[in-house]
Amino acid sequence: MKRVLISVSDKRGIVDFANFLEKNGYEIISTGGTEKILKDSGIKTLNISEITGFPEIMDGRVKTLHPNVHGGLLCVRDNPEHMKALLENNIELIDMVIVNLYPFKEVLEKNSTHENLIENIDIGGPSMLRSAAKNHKFVTVCVDPGDYKTIQEEIEKYNDTTPETKNYLAAKVFRYTSSYDSLIANYLTSRLGEKFPEIITLSYEKVQNLRYGENPHQEAAFYKSLISGFSLANAEQLNGKELSFNNIQDTDAALKIIREFKEPTVVAVKHMNPCGVASGIDINSAWKKTLEADPVSIFGGIIVANREIDLETAKEMGEL
Repeated sequence: MKRVLISVSDKRGIVDFANFLEKNGYEIISTGGTEKILKDSGIKTLNISEITGFPEIMDGRVKTLHPNVHGGLLCVRDNPEHMKALLENNIELIDMVIVNLYPFKEVLEKNSTHENLIENIDIGGPSMLRSAAKNHKFVTVCVDPGDYKTIQEEIEKYNDTTPETKNYLAAKVFRYTSSYDSLIANYLTSRLGEKFPEIITLSYEKVQNLRYGENPHQEAAFYKSLISGFSLANAEQLNGKELSFNNIQDTDAALKIIREFKEPTVVAVKHMNPCGVASGIDINSAWKKTLEADPVSIFGGIIVANREIDLETAKEMGEL
């Protein structure tokens, strides 16, 4: 019988997926809230303490950091010495890990207390993910509920995930844990007030693929910082075709300019150059002045305003 270890903070789809795994011969090991939701759904699970022979302690801070877990994950199965060590120490193999981490990012975005943020630094989760990802030749590892479907389809077809999928999932894990650690490092560093630490870690997530880059023969994608605040990356597009690389560049430049003004202001940018910036008593008068600054270059450019656009102004802009 194959074994899967499941411990998730993001519980989307986990009941259906665990039910599928159980029906396909997987013994399920679980922890805490995940174990409860699975048992409440009629899915048989083993508590992690039954595997480690040691209870969860210190409010769950210590529960999965044990040789019976990591030995089962890290064993190189075509290495006779590894398999011998496994048998001598009564450790059983673990074939799949489904883990996602304490929601540090979400807690950080809520401006939570330092103490609460510290408690949302996951230790056991990254350790299990990294062990499984390191040994992905033999272990399937999943950190994203969006990958359940692929794993399920391959088990139905091949009775296991393919080497290509194992490799893809492992790479995704290390991107995920690297990003997670980066957020924590940057948060703790920010508390020191240190402007220039010896190492800077950056973490970005994809917003969308772009049709092309600065020029049509180039490829590009749009990424945003995980904690991005006021940014075009967090804006909602109401209509129109997908933004291009140059649209994004120009809009970002226009937003940075307009943030310097408090009075009604309109900024027009074309190919990273401001072709009109003007303030007025209202947004319509600001628009008229902006247009007068350069009525030629503004065509096809980006227009940003710091007030709601009224119908009259919208019609005038529409004439372009």
